[in-house]
Amino acid sequence: MSETTNSKNVRDDEIDLLDLFKRMGRGLGNMFTTLGRWFLISLVFLLRNWLPLFVSMVLGVGASYLLKFTSASFYTSDMVLKTNTMTADEMISYINRLHTYCREGNQTALSEAISLKNDKVKNILDISANWIIDKGADGIPDMVDFKGTHNVYDTINIRMSDRLNIRVNIIEPQELGNVRDGLLKYISADSLSNQRNKLRIRQYQELQERMRYDLEQLDSLQKIKYFEETQRMSQPGNGQMIFLQEQKTQLVYPEIQELFERKQHLDASLTLYKDIVTVLSDFSIPAQRKNGGFYYAKVVVPLFFLLTLIMLILLYNRKKLKDIYNKY
Repeated sequence: MSETTNSKNVRDDEIDLLDLFKRMGRGLGNMFTTLGRWFLISLVFLLRNWLPLFVSMVLGVGASYLLKFTSASFYTSDMVLKTNTMTADEMISYINRLHTYCREGNQTALSEAISLKNDKVKNILDISANWIIDKGADGIPDMVDFKGTHNVYDTINIRMSDRLNIRVNIIEPQELGNVRDGLLKYISADSLSNQRNKLRIRQYQELQERMRYDLEQLDSLQKIKYFEETQRMSQPGNGQMIFLQEQKTQLVYPEIQELFERKQHLDASLTLYKDIVTVLSDFSIPAQRKNGGFYYAKVVVPLFFLLTLIMLILLYNRKKLKDIYNKY
């Protein structure tokens, strides 16, 4: 009796699963059928109304160029900085205070921060600092994260910790030199950064002296061993022992070379990167304005197209909308 009951339950479960799969298949089929029907309806609707939609795009292009010729021109330029004391994260946060001043229209605070007169500051529309992304973690900068969308957990494409990009939007690009000088003054005015930089330079100088002393000692050691070996080589009967000792003495040279290369790298750091930041790529005067026709067209043309499309849909469904309005 129990075996018969178990067999019946198994068959019922199989039937339920088959019914479930059939329903899922019908549901998916209905969904794709509905999507296909709506796609065909939309395609036919667009083809029937291609003329007003095309006219809306032409009007959008015309409006974009009208905005171009009636709006004040502004230009964009970038500068790349290498941070020698602070991390890029700290420097970006510090410089983006200026971005806040620009966004809030606080020209007085911006003028005091970058040491420029108010009539010069009026030309500055925005100052922003952004991360530089290293794709593949090979130490070579590849792109700038202007939109701030980089995934911080990405271990392959990483943010560079020692450099950043500064972008300036300005009305008169001839003032970019003054803006650069003002930015460098603003960075050097930070007391904590100054203290860190002085400490870094003092530590480098102390390490430089120590390396110089170690190089002298290693050089002296090598000369002494060479003199001792020369004396042993002049004595007869020590050929095999002299050969082994010579191999040990040659190991001093790689240590001298490695230490000398480290000293050269330290000397370059003290000479090239002695300030809080180093300008790797300066502002350049742009040849074309930022707010050209395409700058407005990428917003205005889709807007005109969308508004025309909505109006056409409402026009075709005006009877249904009227019935709904009268009903409620």
